[in-house]
Amino acid sequence: MSAREAYLRWRYRLFPDHVMGEILSKNWIDNAIPFMFLAIAVAVFSFIIPNFLAIGSLGTMGELLAEYLFVAIGMTLVLKAGGIDLSVGSVFALCNFCALYLVNALGMPLIVVIPAVLALGGLVGALNGVLVGFLGLRAFLTTLVTLILVRAIVELLSLNYGVDASYSETPVPMWDYLGSARILGMPLSLFVAVIVAILTHILMTRMRFGWHLSAVGGSRRSAYNIGLPVKWIVAQTYILSGVFTAAAALFYASRLGSIGGSVGVGLEIVILTAAVLGGNSLGGGRGSVAKAIIGTVIVVMVTNALVRMGLRTGAGDLVLGLILLVAVAIDVKWMKNRLKILNRAYVSPTYFALPPCPPTAEGSGSPYEVNNKLASAQPIGKGELDGPEDIILDEDDNLYCGSRHGDIIRFFAPDYQRHEVYVHIGGHPLGMAFNRDRELVVCVGGMGLYKVTKDRKPVKLSDETNRSMFSIIDDSRMRLADDLDIAPDGRIFFSEATIRYEIHDWVLDALESRGNGRIICYDPRDGSSHTILPKLQFPNGITMAGDGESFLFAETWGCRISRYWFDGPRKGQREVVIPDLPGYPDNINKASDGTFWCAIIGMRSPTFDLAQRMPQLRRRMVYRVASDEWMYPNMNSGCVFKFDLTGQVLDVLWDRDGIKHPSITSIREHKGRLFLGGLFNDRIGVYDIPGADMEWTGISHYWGGKSGE
Repeated sequence: MSAREAYLRWRYRLFPDHVMGEILSKNWIDNAIPFMFLAIAVAVFSFIIPNFLAIGSLGTMGELLAEYLFVAIGMTLVLKAGGIDLSVGSVFALCNFCALYLVNALGMPLIVVIPAVLALGGLVGALNGVLVGFLGLRAFLTTLVTLILVRAIVELLSLNYGVDASYSETPVPMWDYLGSARILGMPLSLFVAVIVAILTHILMTRMRFGWHLSAVGGSRRSAYNIGLPVKWIVAQTYILSGVFTAAAALFYASRLGSIGGSVGVGLEIVILTAAVLGGNSLGGGRGSVAKAIIGTVIVVMVTNALVRMGLRTGAGDLVLGLILLVAVAIDVKWMKNRLKILNRAYVSPTYFALPPCPPTAEGSGSPYEVNNKLASAQPIGKGELDGPEDIILDEDDNLYCGSRHGDIIRFFAPDYQRHEVYVHIGGHPLGMAFNRDRELVVCVGGMGLYKVTKDRKPVKLSDETNRSMFSIIDDSRMRLADDLDIAPDGRIFFSEATIRYEIHDWVLDALESRGNGRIICYDPRDGSSHTILPKLQFPNGITMAGDGESFLFAETWGCRISRYWFDGPRKGQREVVIPDLPGYPDNINKASDGTFWCAIIGMRSPTFDLAQRMPQLRRRMVYRVASDEWMYPNMNSGCVFKFDLTGQVLDVLWDRDGIKHPSITSIREHKGRLFLGGLFNDRIGVYDIPGADMEWTGISHYWGGKSGE
């Protein structure tokens, strides 16, 4: 190894470039800029203003923070649905006046006042919701008109009933308590606001309404086309905004008891600044309670600091206006350029050097020497299949395979001319195996691990596993469950080829040549899943070794086959069986003589092997060259080989001309014949194995006689 290659090897091992791309892909990255603003604001104001973060100061800010937070959460809901609510200041003033009038003038108890004021806020919100959601009026103009109308109503009420609402002849202890109560030194209103924030966060992230809200804000036309009640969802956001604004007004009224003409004036600008500064998008589809909280804290701190610094009236509005301008500019620029930045940072090739490639040329004397044995293979379902990545046969010799359309197809023995859709499972079925109960267990690309019951019902076994402790990317969800086999005790060991890419982006994983894959164990006894082998290079085929303690697995981009002990005295150990394959291995399955078959999906080429040692070349290619002109791994050679546990190659079958089966991803021996599947093929191949056991089947060899015998 040259000095340069040694440097590249350690440079990419110690400083993995993919970390930045993973950080940029996270949703919480939107909070990075507002959080930075918050940190700067705390540092600056703590330096300028003495005792800025004293307990008393925080208590005062807590009251204002709680009231603003209620309104900001409501504004966030509206913004996420693609709307805007400029009427919150007027609604705040109206609810404040009505709360004071009900308590002071009419002497009503809080059990009546609180629901009545909340209902009033919801009523005004419903008016906005009907006009914007159901009648389709523009949100900006509609809520601006509502602002003016409601403000006029407040002024009329103040003019005629202001004196009665200003004070009460009899004390109302519970009303006073609502405005002055403290818990652990912090105002009651802040604790209530935190509870509401938590509940709203759950609503937006864990419940159907939140998912619908994201869909509507992202694209109303698409949301409508999939059947969502778009008008009603939009209306609901305005109703909730009105209710949250009324809640803020209740605490404000009980705290200050003011009906002055300035109540709520400019509040819409303050709240809009808080929401946008926190990272909630004005364009809709992107927003969260956490963003609203961060933005509100920043605005409250700035407002409090400006007051304590003694700036003249109007300076605060000027500062908030400038902050809003900056926040909007950042929001627009970030939304416009985030995907561009991510696309230029996410795909991160690394250095990887394969062992020397064994020769395959005819006459080379290599165990992998090219022949044309598969020329005699006959097709099944030619032109009727699309991507039968794996195949398996049951005890009655019926054949099952997957389809790119999300179906498992069953071909009926003995001639395999008739077929049917055995079950529609949704995603692309990949690796398959029968369990002890003769139920079909399937790895489904993009969905996880499933089984199909005897009455043809798909049942999800697992679609998530433990998250890696130091992983930035959330690898708990399964992206590409690939192949599997079942241990004698029922545990299912299956590969997930990559945690970074979907099935259609497999080539990006190949270009990275990074250990993005893993092997997972699913235990049916408690339904748990956990990763047992991380950081593998596109792990693919898995098959039990026959000792009940270990299995074999293939790493496609690593061009090697390894053995792993999951039980017994060597538990946890791994051993490379074949380190230097001439191609990219895929599925592995048992042979009738106690050895193993392995499919080669494509052959190595000197050019791509060299490129794997040049990460910067691959990076520039990905970002500067159209994808249809990239350097791809060779995927158009059909080859199958047989090997034993010592790594000795016993037989090789080639489709030399690439006519019968140009790319083979799976093999299955059954009663003297070898069945061939291919992810990119439109058929299944059948090859008669000379001298094979004509009675041997994989299912009976592993599980014994027929089910029920």
